[in-house]
This record gives sequence, C-alpha cells and structure tokens, in this order.
Amino acid sequence: MAAGKLDGLRKKIDSIDDKILDLLNERARVVLEVGKAKAGSSQQFYVPSREQAIYRRLAEHNPGPFPTDAIRRVFREVISASLSLEQPMKVAFLGPLATYTHVAAMQQFGLSAQLVPQKGIATVFDEVLRGRADYGVVPVENSNEGVVSHTLDMFMESELKIHAEILLEISHDLLSRSGDLSRVRKVVSHPQALAQCRKWLQENLPDIPLVDVASTALAAQMVAEDDSAAAIASEMAANLYDLQVVKKKIEDNPNNFTRFLVIGMQTPAPSGRDKTSIMFSVRDEPGILYRMLEPFSKRQLNLSKIESRPFKKKAWEYIFFLDLEGHAEEPSVHDALEELKGYCTLFRVLGSYPKAR
Repeated sequence: MAAGKLDGLRKKIDSIDDKILDLLNERARVVLEVGKAKAGSSQQFYVPSREQAIYRRLAEHNPGPFPTDAIRRVFREVISASLSLEQPMKVAFLGPLATYTHVAAMQQFGLSAQLVPQKGIATVFDEVLRGRADYGVVPVENSNEGVVSHTLDMFMESELKIHAEILLEISHDLLSRSGDLSRVRKVVSHPQALAQCRKWLQENLPDIPLVDVASTALAAQMVAEDDSAAAIASEMAANLYDLQVVKKKIEDNPNNFTRFLVIGMQTPAPSGRDKTSIMFSVRDEPGILYRMLEPFSKRQLNLSKIESRPFKKKAWEYIFFLDLEGHAEEPSVHDALEELKGYCTLFRVLGSYPKAR
C-alpha cells in the first residue's frame, strides 16, 4: 500500500512539473512579444527596477512552505533565461573566475548571461564604454574595510552610469584538497580576506604562515595544486577548483557585506525605491561644506554616504562622492542637485538606480 501511495504522489509531482513547464514556455512566449514591442524604441531591455518589483511581489504573495529565498533564486534564473531570449547579454566583471565579484555578477544576472572576467577595474569600465559588454560589475565598498578607491577614481575619468547596485553577504570558507585541518601548513588568500579571518586563524592555526595573493580565486587555484596549503575563498571557488571545505564561515564578523555597482551607458527610470549617486567638487571658501549639505537638509533628503578623494588634476583639491535616497528625476532631489550645482566647480550625477535593499 505504501508503495502505491508513493507512486501516486510521484505522479502528482510529475503532473505539477508538466504544468510548470507549460507555464514557463507560456511566459517565454510573452517575453518574446515584449522584445518585439521594445524593438526600434529607446526602451532598455534590462530594467533592474522591474526585476526588484517581481521579487517583492512574489515574496509578498508567497504563502509557503516553499522558502522565499529559494523562490528568488529560482526566478533569478527564469528572468535571466527570459532576458537571453530578448537579447543575449554580455557582462564584464572584475576577475578572475570565482571571485566575490563573479558571485555578485551571477547573483544579479543569472546563469544565462555571458559573464566575462577582466583583469582590472579599469578594463571593466573600458569594455562597457567600447560596447564590448552591455554592463560591468565592480566592487565599490565593504562594510568592514571601507571603499574601493580605484572604482571611485574611475568615475572621475568615465562617463558611464551606475545602473544598479548589488549587496553581497561575504562568507569566507577555508578550502583545501583534503579537507583535513591537521594537514594545513600554510594559508593563502587576498590580504583583505586574511584580515577578516584573523581571529579564527589565530585560534585554530596559530603557527601557520599566511601568504598574500592577488585574489581569493587565485588562492583557490594555487591550493588545487598544493596538498599542504589551504585557501580562504568562496564556495564557488571550491566548486570550480574541486576543493574540499575544511571549515565554513570563518570570518570574524558575520555582518560582512560588499557593495557592487552595475555600470552601463544609461540611467534606469524611477522605481519608487531609488538611490542617487553624485560626484562633485566645490569652491574653496569659508562655510562651503555647510552650504553644500544644506540643499539636502532643508528638503529632508537622507544622505547614506559621503566620501572624498584627492582630485588628481589639481593638487590639494578634492572630489566628493555622495549617495542619497531618491531618484534624480524626483522634484525634491532634482531641486537639491540644482542648488548644489551653484557651489560646484565640477558636478556629475553618476546614476539613479534601485536600492538593493
């Protein structure tokens, strides 16, 4: 009787899967119609705000028991495959393969996009600017280590826009060929990853030398050829280089996030939950710092970040990078930016885009 009941349940699952398959193909046909409707128009085929709206709606309507996080992952791939039906998408990212930037790019664009690793942040910008990639993904700041200066510096030289942001929770795993902690004779990783796991390393591998390399992915690649070494890297790196996980989540601070930017040629339309990033330099005169913030204060606009970088073209002058809530097309944000311009020797909106969270 039990076997008969099990067979019946499996047939029921098969029937449900057939319905899911039919609905996926029905969805794909509608997507192709959307692509035809967009053809010849100036509408963007990749719209991050539309994706965010889909994820929010599904989360709000999910009665369970299927986990909401899993639904997002499933629909990430559904949307990725759908976009590839409209137009194959090429995305440049700071490589090599299996870096956290690669993980972020895959989280944003899914497996159906063509993800192409680049050797440097400048190369990512160049690939997009020259039209060899539709979008680029670069790191901009870490919650523990601060900003990625090179990314900010690139915006001083490039006209590219921020199209979206990605927040990635960083979880460091200790990887080796054997998976045996007692066989580890050295630990290899990027200096930032080593610093973020310092306490765990001191407590568990106190006399083991630590070796700096250019990336966590390179560390995993090296360890794949060395039985005595372990790498601090991502789960993706373990899968790519056929390594065993010695210990998961060895970071000292579990609240460790890196923010990445998706860069492109255009700024998305308002979504209702946006962030705007600007770059500017102000005249050197008394009270100028107060006056540059006043346009936002009096309109009760929330500033989420302000950062300064030396202006390489002029000694002792600085460029400010500022993030605020809202889209540049919203009246209050638009008016604040116009007022700020009056104090600036240089001013540029880097992009208005959907907030990641």
